[in-house]
Amino acid sequence: MFSSGKLRTAGLTLLLTAGTLVGTAGAASAEPPGIPSPSAATAALAGLTVAADGSMDGYDREKFPHWSTVSGSCNTREEVLKRDGDGVETGSDCAATSGSWYSPYDGDTWTASGDVDIDHMVPLAVAWRSGAADWTEAEREAFANDLAGPQLWAVTDNVNQSKSDQTPDEWKPPLESSWCTYASAYVQVKADYDLTVDEAEKGALSDMLATC
Repeated sequence: MFSSGKLRTAGLTLLLTAGTLVGTAGAASAEPPGIPSPSAATAALAGLTVAADGSMDGYDREKFPHWSTVSGSCNTREEVLKRDGDGVETGSDCAATSGSWYSPYDGDTWTASGDVDIDHMVPLAVAWRSGAADWTEAEREAFANDLAGPQLWAVTDNVNQSKSDQTPDEWKPPLESSWCTYASAYVQVKADYDLTVDEAEKGALSDMLATC
């Protein structure tokens, strides 16, 4: 279960239910909120618990329900596309009908939403073996649909697929200039949800933060 340090989740659940995070058309940052400064990320990394990965026994992506409904017919994926895209217009079903999306992982820009995946910064399988196996399904749903922090990223689909469920010691964004932001966001998510890191993962994050 979440510790007392993760009080933000309760508010996030209310936001998802109330639909107050529904986006509008216009320019966007191409990055989610809550990315810490490099110095804050370095401090947060030092505070993470280092432990060997837990078991994958019992893991199933369905135990992290996504994409959850935010409001009406809009789900979390559609909200991220609106939040992080530029000039995004949507139809009555909330699906994006136009816009462009810059992928921070590789530097490419796409004008078809089908070319864009929503990446979980800390993959669901990684979360499972670093603490989420002990959460309730409602807590895992909040994690998998977190619009308030730097957990959800709109990125090139095949880049996201190449990442899969790998940790930073196994996979890094192809655009090296994004490593600082990537590691900062990854550390923040781990800290927000009191997830552990193993030695190799922590070392890779430290190396990436050294590029800032």
